Amino acid sequence: MSEITKTAVVSVVGRPNVGKSTLTNKLVGQKVAIVSSKPQTTRTRITGVLSRGETQYVLLDTPGLHKPRSRLGDYMCKVVTDTVGEVDVAALVVEPIASIGPAEESLIEQIKRNHMPAILVINKIDTLPKEELLAVIAVYAAAHEFAAVVPVSARTGEGLDELLGEIDKYAIEGPPLFPEDMVSDQPERQLAAEIVREKLLRLLDREVPHGTAVGIEHWSEREDGLIEIGATIYCEKASHKGIIIGKQGKMLREVGQQARADMERMLDAKVYLTLWVKVKEGWRNNQYQMRNFGYEDS
Repeated sequence: MSEITKTAVVSVVGRPNVGKSTLTNKLVGQKVAIVSSKPQTTRTRITGVLSRGETQYVLLDTPGLHKPRSRLGDYMCKVVTDTVGEVDVAALVVEPIASIGPAEESLIEQIKRNHMPAILVINKIDTLPKEELLAVIAVYAAAHEFAAVVPVSARTGEGLDELLGEIDKYAIEGPPLFPEDMVSDQPERQLAAEIVREKLLRLLDREVPHGTAVGIEHWSEREDGLIEIGATIYCEKASHKGIIIGKQGKMLREVGQQARADMERMLDAKVYLTLWVKVKEGWRNNQYQMRNFGYEDS
């Protein structure tokens, strides 16, 4: 019989690169969202699920709020604004900087407009002296009356128990929303595609990885347990295709090797991964193509 008697649905919001996905992964206890040092890594809303004690925490990791330059960018920003208003509590993740940027101002305005309880999560506290935190807290306290302020390090795990304690105050009595052994609502095919995209973000420079999307074309499990996966990497320019493949296929091999290792950890099975690269010009501004890659309003 389930021990879960209450649930808390949390939107994890903030500007790009503040550590939202790292925080979500750390809280869940395993990787459900891809992570890179490049902005706009997360493109859609990712659900991470943590069942602990009597509470099931449902964490909605959202794209970083930014100034959109394409239809895909518009979609990503809409995901953020739609998510803020449909949860039990919002967690605004910020860096430990004593000034408020335009993205944070916009998110605070949305929180106020939706009359949403919000927790200020100051991330990356392992990167500065503790006494400097007071100035950061003062700046945000002047902008909004947050329900709580929790300094954390998503990288080391410091402060995360305190954060869960604050979120728990907004949990609602009722049965779990997901099975207790579930950590994400993403199907394995989608997770595999995201793993490939993460490696592109980490290994490629500048604009090239932002113009990529990944589709899983083939997935089969053999009798000996080996999982065969075929994925196509779509890019926007022929010149980008050459960069992704690399000299004598070196870059594509490296992407494949790193992605396969992550997939094997995720699936707990041996994986045979095949990658192809195709050009789809301007897909980020094509509503039909975006829908094909799973970026659509739902």
